[in-house]
Amino acid sequence: METTPARLRTSDTEREQAAEILRAAMAEGRLDMVEGEERLASAYAAKYRDELASLTADLPGGGRHALARTPRARAATRRSLRRHASFIMILAGVLTGLWIISGSGFFWPAIPLTFLVVGLVKHAAHGRWRPEYTFGHHHGR
Repeated sequence: METTPARLRTSDTEREQAAEILRAAMAEGRLDMVEGEERLASAYAAKYRDELASLTADLPGGGRHALARTPRARAATRRSLRRHASFIMILAGVLTGLWIISGSGFFWPAIPLTFLVVGLVKHAAHGRWRPEYTFGHHHGR
């Protein structure tokens, strides 16, 4: 007995995410106004996740690259990097204070701070877009 997998219904949030991708692709010039509007109408009318996936499948990175270059996404990346850097600065102060109190000759806070700074550099280099940030209907493609 063979069963076919049930199609999964999409949510309003997923429809809006697909619409955001389509608007970003239109702003980038990958879709003209007519095709963009048709795809937007289809995105808002979609009932199932696979219907949304087909609307963005022919865009580079499923449209995520265009979405990452929007002003809102760039501002979110900057905010995230500022929070990350602030956390490291606070932790650096705490660790340096502990080093002073300990009276150790070796500046041991350099070891954990090195790893934290490398993480910040990687965040800055790759923080705009990652495949694991995609929403459900793009997995497995």
